[in-house]
Amino acid sequence: MKNSLVKFAKAYIKSMRLYYAFITGIAGWLGASFYIFTTNAHYPDVQVIPPTEKQFVIIVFLFLSWGINQIFNDFLGIKEDRVNAPHRPMVTGDLNAKAALTVSICLMIFVGFVTYFYLEPIALIPMLLGVALNILYEYAKGYGILGNIVFGLMITMCCAYGFLASGPAAFPIFTPDRIAVISVVWLMNSLMTYYTYFKDYEGDKLAGKNTIVVKYGIEKAKWIGVFSSFLPAVVFIAIYLSGFMTVTPSTTFWVLAALTFCLEVWTGYLYYKNPVGEKTYDSLAANFRACACGQAAFVALFNDQLALILFLLSYIFVGFLFGLHKNREA
Repeated sequence: MKNSLVKFAKAYIKSMRLYYAFITGIAGWLGASFYIFTTNAHYPDVQVIPPTEKQFVIIVFLFLSWGINQIFNDFLGIKEDRVNAPHRPMVTGDLNAKAALTVSICLMIFVGFVTYFYLEPIALIPMLLGVALNILYEYAKGYGILGNIVFGLMITMCCAYGFLASGPAAFPIFTPDRIAVISVVWLMNSLMTYYTYFKDYEGDKLAGKNTIVVKYGIEKAKWIGVFSSFLPAVVFIAIYLSGFMTVTPSTTFWVLAALTFCLEVWTGYLYYKNPVGEKTYDSLAANFRACACGQAAFVALFNDQLALILFLLSYIFVGFLFGLHKNREA
């Protein structure tokens, strides 16, 4: 019995693919940082800075949210995974699908319970929307760019959760600054998931998942990837020059933003150079780093020191955790 539980736990954790945790974790941390910033600057009579223990609970939930929801992705996407990743625990049978789904559902109920009774009930809205979008994504990815749009929106729910779970919400919730930041976070994550489609090309094609890479083919898709790598920077500059944002970016922000731009363009180049083959999988580390570090850079709009720490931690640990998953078919 003990050996079975250990085996199940190892397979479950492996399926969580923890190198992705920084995507949801940093996105949520960005939302929490924004909340504290607005508390100090704009709404001292309405909001309160969340206690350290509450901030810790929020961040832990957000870092684990990807892995908990990944079980649903593996279950819904098992058809293409039999081609793209035949060694994944759920495909090989090492992870019992029914038991894994039960664990994830119980964990989500627990998170919902803590959110409602200990954090802020309103944060249940982005939490439930994130779960719904995660399930919808497995179907939306079969319809070209719709999959990227849904995925990007799903990650922005982490920003919203981090913000709303931190304390009483001050209305209006949707302000120009918040819309601007969330828009770029949505774009960066939509782009990040686009690059993941290259490694899944064969399986997606066989499963009838009409992603952009499948729809236009490898040659056109790699050029789309190159040009798209400039989009987050172009969109942010356009937002900034339009005066839509009221927060003045610091020097730290511009330095981290420039580094993120280099990471984004480097990712586009890697997928242009190696759109298929083993190096396509290896390029995922650069892809995830660019996205997580980009989100960390936005934290500098509200907290320079925290942004630097999160940027460095994201760069180091995304690569480290990705390196633990040496089997590209798992």
